[in-house]
Amino acid sequence: MASSSSIEDPYLTSPDGVLRNLVGADSYQALAKAEADLFHARVVQLRDHELVEPTRDAWEIRGLHRHLFQDVYDWAGEYRTINMRRGSGQFFAPSSHIPFLIDNVMSELANRNHLKDLEKEEFIDSLAKFYDELNHIHPFREGNGRVQRTYWSRIAFSAGWYLVWQPIQGNELNETSRIAREDLNLEPLRRALDKCVTAVPPVLRT
Repeated sequence: MASSSSIEDPYLTSPDGVLRNLVGADSYQALAKAEADLFHARVVQLRDHELVEPTRDAWEIRGLHRHLFQDVYDWAGEYRTINMRRGSGQFFAPSSHIPFLIDNVMSELANRNHLKDLEKEEFIDSLAKFYDELNHIHPFREGNGRVQRTYWSRIAFSAGWYLVWQPIQGNELNETSRIAREDLNLEPLRRALDKCVTAVPPVLRT
């Protein structure tokens, strides 16, 4: 789990680590339950309606976070303003670097034609690389993993692939992401993603 490196964390309501929220939750358990329920409802809504335009830039990432967490956090869609680390391990990108780094990732992704026209193995290799880069940026105080999965599912579908995340068990995605960054080894993350990728039938491709 990601944690703040700041002594003064403006996102917390108490020393217990409960994030400032719109649902009146004063415990981690209450917040987690409310967040899960409200997030699921917004995911369903997003699936049924094109509520966040696929602009393929930083605004899409921010728009997804804003839509998915708008009922829970007043800072939904806003980049974090504090530095964070992975538990007691490696730091994510400094908060002051987030806009620049995301723009770089989006520019590189555009140069790769948003991963279109790739064979499966090449698609998974590229996806692992970009997933690692965006995960290291970790642009939001909370909800980064869920926004990433939503975003990459959209990218994958437009490139002719389904990303079905259920085959990844427990903490596997977090652990393989840690290995990718700390050990400079993308292979475990690549193997995890490989379990999730299947081809979209040609008749359904956009």
